[in-house]
Amino acid sequence: MALFLCLPLFLTACAGIEQKADTAQQEEEEKIQIGISFDSFVIERWQRDRDVFVSTAKELGAEVNVQNANGDLTEQKKQIDYFIEKGMDVIVIICVDSDGLSGYVNKAKEKGIKVIAYDRLIKDCDIDLYISFDNAKVGELMADALVDNGIAEGSVLMLGGSPTDNNVSLVEGKFRRTMQDNKVAILDSFHADGWLAELAAEYVYDHRDLVFKADAIMCGNDDIASRVVPALAEKQLAGKVMVVGQDADLEACQRIVEGTQLMTVYKPVERLAQRAAECAVALARDGEIKDEDVTMLDNGSFLVPYVGLEPISVTKENINDVIINSGFHLKEDVYLNVPNEMP
Repeated sequence: MALFLCLPLFLTACAGIEQKADTAQQEEEEKIQIGISFDSFVIERWQRDRDVFVSTAKELGAEVNVQNANGDLTEQKKQIDYFIEKGMDVIVIICVDSDGLSGYVNKAKEKGIKVIAYDRLIKDCDIDLYISFDNAKVGELMADALVDNGIAEGSVLMLGGSPTDNNVSLVEGKFRRTMQDNKVAILDSFHADGWLAELAAEYVYDHRDLVFKADAIMCGNDDIASRVVPALAEKQLAGKVMVVGQDADLEACQRIVEGTQLMTVYKPVERLAQRAAECAVALARDGEIKDEDVTMLDNGSFLVPYVGLEPISVTKENINDVIINSGFHLKEDVYLNVPNEMP
């Protein structure tokens, strides 16, 4: 009799457990799925972008699958195919080649998957969002720093990043125009394939005469500058030849306070990654981004939604306010090699 009376309670408990399991499984299946493919993690800042994007997306109820193409376009195409097969709601791409992915983006779109071009524009396809910094402004800030430091009617070497990165042409275009306006001669222009900084260092070693003629070297990013400055030091030119870069890497900030790099461009990547994650979730839920900051930009074949954030010039004069007070780098890390100059 006791067993008979307990049986309904046992069955009810089992049903409750099963219902909870089903609910948990359903919630898991209903989570927004985002796939993100990085060009590589060669550039220091990409690890920051990844961590902030993933944490923000998780806070908003999404799961993120992170892939690294290691600078290989073929590998990135495979990763996009993988995301398509997995039925991702949104695919975010930091492209290896701005011209090489239109067919794969179109394939994702045909399956109803939203696509975001992160930091680098993907050309000739109907992406749902391009989110980046104002890259022409980056070039302008680099050039203005040199002009403010007296390069007018002088000479400069340009050691840029990958020619397949659309941002490179935007940065360099504005930089060149500003140099031309100030009658600065561009002695030569070199591009490091795959953003491999060691290629820029080899250029410095192999073009000794040009380096000695240059008043300044424009580096495509701070990673390139990290190889160029030691090469200059070997020629006793570090601190004499003005060096500019971008990304506000820790070593670049250290070089600025040491006096071997004139400036860098700070791009608040935490805000960019956060906004991108928010936009990805909005696209998955609502199919569009309702934001007054969204404008339209021509990517060669389509007008695509664009969100652009403002970069900031960083020199020795404002590094404490922009970099340290914002928490981007710690004061003791920035002034590690010159502790006596720490404010």
